[in-house]
Amino acid sequence: MAVGERGGLRVVGGGLPDADAGADPWVFQAECAEAFARSWVVRGFAPTTVRGYTSLLTRVLGRFDCPVWAVKAEDVDEMFHALVVEGLAAGTRRQYLQVLRDFHAFVAQRYGAQVRARFAVSVGDGGLDRFNRVRHAGDDAAMGPPPGKERLQGFFSFVRSQVAVASDYRAAARDYAMLRTPYHSALRVSELVRLDLCDVHPGLGPSGKLHVRFGKAANASGPRPRWAPMLEGLDRILAWYLADVRPLFPATSALFCDEDGQSLKTGMVRDRLARILDLEGVGWDERFTPHALRRACATHQYERGMDLIAVQQLLGHRHIASTMAYVKPSQRFVEDAWQRATDAAVRALAG
Repeated sequence: MAVGERGGLRVVGGGLPDADAGADPWVFQAECAEAFARSWVVRGFAPTTVRGYTSLLTRVLGRFDCPVWAVKAEDVDEMFHALVVEGLAAGTRRQYLQVLRDFHAFVAQRYGAQVRARFAVSVGDGGLDRFNRVRHAGDDAAMGPPPGKERLQGFFSFVRSQVAVASDYRAAARDYAMLRTPYHSALRVSELVRLDLCDVHPGLGPSGKLHVRFGKAANASGPRPRWAPMLEGLDRILAWYLADVRPLFPATSALFCDEDGQSLKTGMVRDRLARILDLEGVGWDERFTPHALRRACATHQYERGMDLIAVQQLLGHRHIASTMAYVKPSQRFVEDAWQRATDAAVRALAG
């Protein structure tokens, strides 16, 4: 029986019902899902976050023809394949798998005994093994070294040259400013597309800052905002974009928008970059993703002398280990560092 409302959720008194040999597994799973959502409320999650994850869990469970305790590895693989075919972004697919993993662990720990008593089955592994484990970054691709400085200089020179001759000037100019932004501020694609006009603050700091209000969450903790500096002339690029290009699009709040004024989707950013790389005509070894621009920013700033802790703050990482995985200095950088250390030691010995 409903006894109250909290965060838009129906709170049921008395917990789960007593053992019932005729229990419906779908009803029991729904009650487990409601208890799972209540646990988020207890832990202090914002109502909007709770509603978002509740909606996501509903979509995930709707992908299976059996309750979560009966899901097998083949079922998870089939779901993941369907998500790929449907064109869902890598980050969205990871969210599907992560919420499934979290809910399965909740049911196993809280209600495993009741599942055995009611349905004469044990809560298995949920079809989740090391072969379908959620990946953190890289858009399901290997984390090789990011594109080098010379490669990106050539790429952005090409993009700039295309702006003047493009049949759709405003889209080409938008793409140029949009792709420069993650390289000079280390934004994630998901953060880039959620920037609004009000998030650009040219008067903050020596070169201006971007207010990343929807920074990536850690461990389902909700959006983690931060301020991202506009490095290496990004303030001038965005000033040009805001003055000359953005007024050509509909007057909406989105910083980077489509022809209707709506914020771009992450998939469209990837598609636009892929199209430009096709026009550039480079080989596969010179292609890269929008995520690689973020990694390139971290690596190139580190090579320029930025402290690793500062790079961590730039990326918005909670743990320094995550930052170390992003920073991939070139072999030349390693050799130059060795040479500087050797020269310093020789000078010290020489007095």
